[in-house]
Amino acid sequence: MSTIALKYPKTGGDGANPPLPGGGGDGRGGSGSPNYGARLRRARLGLAVGLTPIAMLFVSFTSAYIVRQGLPTLDERTQTYVRDWLSVSLPVGLLLVNTLILIVSSITMELARRQITRQAALAPVKSIPGVSVGDERTFPWLSITVVLGFAFLAGQWLAWRELGDRGFYLATSPSSSFFYLLTGSHAVHLAGGVIALIVAAITSLLHRPVEARRIVVDVTAWYWHFMAVLWVYVFALLWFAR
Repeated sequence: MSTIALKYPKTGGDGANPPLPGGGGDGRGGSGSPNYGARLRRARLGLAVGLTPIAMLFVSFTSAYIVRQGLPTLDERTQTYVRDWLSVSLPVGLLLVNTLILIVSSITMELARRQITRQAALAPVKSIPGVSVGDERTFPWLSITVVLGFAFLAGQWLAWRELGDRGFYLATSPSSSFFYLLTGSHAVHLAGGVIALIVAAITSLLHRPVEARRIVVDVTAWYWHFMAVLWVYVFALLWFAR
């Protein structure tokens, strides 16, 4: 009866197993190329984690706003409790224009996200020799969103100026203080979104891989949509809870 000797491949001097195809957790595939799909998922997860404290911050502002609205204060002169909450004369016209600008910017940002997603999907096809998908016409949706973002911030500044002309300043009353707190906090977070938009535009000018640019635009788009929804919420709170 004959026997067959089987030879097993050596694992190397350090006894480690050979690398398995498919890549590991470093965002690279088995061939060593970047795994942009995994990077995009991690970026979206990081964004969700980052948006959670922002949402909780505005929830706490809302709770404080409602509680302070019905809370009387002690008048030291008369030693009686008085209600010092004044109804703020909101610059409704400017705030509505700002809301419309932000909603339109959210639409243009979504169009920019879909455009870069389509380009990333066609990139592997374009890399095949002899295959042509035609020249795809692009539109500067991202640049338009940046302009609209600055327009919204400028509109908020005009709204604060008009509110001051009506006699409502930061220390005028608790109601005006909350108006500046809510709108100012939102403006600061939106300014961060504008910076992210500028970074996304710079990545396009530097001709980075389309998959890498897609990650930046995609995450920025979802952050921008969150800012638009958050502003609608803040405006509704200031309008209905006056």
